Amino acid sequence: MKITARDIPPRAAWALEQAGVHPLLARLYAARGVRDKEELNERLDRLLPPAGLKGIQQAATLLADAMAQDLRLCVVADYDCDGATACAVAVRGLRLLGAKHVDYLVPDRVTDGYGLTPPIARRVKERGADVLITVDNGIASVEGVAEAKALGLLVLVTDHHLPGPELPAADAMVNPNQPGCTFESKFLAGVGVMFYVLMELRSELRRRGVFDMDSQPRLEPLLTLVALGTVADVVRLDANNRRLVAQGLRRIRAGAMPAGVAALFTAAGRKAPVATTFDFGFALGPRINAAGRLADMTLGIECLLTDDAGRASDLAGQLDTINRERREIEGGMREQAMLMAENLFDESEDPPPAISVFDPDFHEGVVGIVASRIKDKLHRPTFVFAASSAPGKEHELKGSGRSIPGFHLRDALDLVAKRHPGVLLKFGGHAMAAGCTVAAEAFDTFEQALAQVAQEWLDASTLTRRIETDGPLAPEYCSADVVDTLHREVWGQGFAPPTFSEEVVVLSQRLVGEGKNHLSIKLMHQGNPVDAIWFGHTDQLPARVLLAFRLDVNEWRGERKVQFLVEGAEI
Repeated sequence: MKITARDIPPRAAWALEQAGVHPLLARLYAARGVRDKEELNERLDRLLPPAGLKGIQQAATLLADAMAQDLRLCVVADYDCDGATACAVAVRGLRLLGAKHVDYLVPDRVTDGYGLTPPIARRVKERGADVLITVDNGIASVEGVAEAKALGLLVLVTDHHLPGPELPAADAMVNPNQPGCTFESKFLAGVGVMFYVLMELRSELRRRGVFDMDSQPRLEPLLTLVALGTVADVVRLDANNRRLVAQGLRRIRAGAMPAGVAALFTAAGRKAPVATTFDFGFALGPRINAAGRLADMTLGIECLLTDDAGRASDLAGQLDTINRERREIEGGMREQAMLMAENLFDESEDPPPAISVFDPDFHEGVVGIVASRIKDKLHRPTFVFAASSAPGKEHELKGSGRSIPGFHLRDALDLVAKRHPGVLLKFGGHAMAAGCTVAAEAFDTFEQALAQVAQEWLDASTLTRRIETDGPLAPEYCSADVVDTLHREVWGQGFAPPTFSEEVVVLSQRLVGEGKNHLSIKLMHQGNPVDAIWFGHTDQLPARVLLAFRLDVNEWRGERKVQFLVEGAEI
């Protein structure tokens, strides 16, 4: 492991500080590419305008016409948190803007698979829908869209995933990553794309005289869901996404949120008045995702749609229970998969350039989480496969992959598909996360092919795990108030949470936790004693060590003390 410090452009940091930004925040923002205080402006009028999205005017016209004709709309969602929040935003938003008939359908991960398939299109038609709207999927659903069109449905695709070689023949399509789209932010989550469609639809309805600026419905309450889905989907938090997330956080902290979001905070034991992006990514998001992994994502969507506090509490409780079950399944799978991965190489050797593991007993609902855990530990692109549980698909393996910086996972799958036709039955995804299906007998071929691509694309530098930090932490910033200030900001993918690094003296250390799998440390930081904890780490540290750490506050009997959350050590 290598710990490095980000470059901090002194002129940018100075300019931000002179503009009134907190000195520590000025340094952190400058290191993340912020050059002007205006980039930190979180006001809604600073959002990129919807008109920049290719196809959004056609989408707004299609929806406005459908509403004028009282047509029946059906939203086809994805079964993750982004898909669930996008579905809830679509249903709530369309009803808010006057649509009388809005239904939704979410595929089952096991029996239906991902996206708008021909059978899903037929189910939408059987429900009596006239218009099919995809959220967080559809850009790769060439056959599904064709089937929907053949059945006489109007089709609007809203998505953010990378397109394949052929685009679906939808009536309208909004995706910042489709060819020819000049929208400046390519990192909108699926829920963000749907929110933009609603903004343009509201403008179209104003143009038609349905309402004016004073009487138009307010879409801002939907931003709590936009923020949740954006962070949970781990998309890059560029300036536009940070504004969306900041607006959602602001409303949650003020208590203005759907009943289901409030209930999820309670179920997770988190405090909404001091909500952070951490709560979205590690508390609420996993509970919603658990429904799609082990049960039916309808539970998650209904929790986000209900305005009944009692029902929301009941649904959030069910989601919490499912998430506990998910953690138990994941724990056993993670141990088995990690053992399989570590058996691929000797202790004296480095891991192979890419890792693929499969076991017939793995649960396909949690393969992505397990792949992420292996990737984090071994710092290699990793795929974990499970046997498909879908009827008639028993010969297929469903895989989910997670990658490391410098290895574009979807592009790697594309190259595997070109070199070995027929091995990948289908695939899709992003740079850092992707999914695929292979025939059971082709697993060995896939494993070797992916490793070959990784061998070609990765070198010793990219295969070395690096923790990029913000350098030393001045003693005056080691306070609970400063930690609170940092926690109020929007951090996440592409806008990393503050992580500091410096050499410290280890005074004492011991293993804690139920399984004795966390290292509790007392250390000396610039002459001051500080408590630290390294979760999931059991190896003892030397007396002096270079640590990378984040800041947190430990509350005990009314006293708030700073503690370090260790991210890594260079020994």
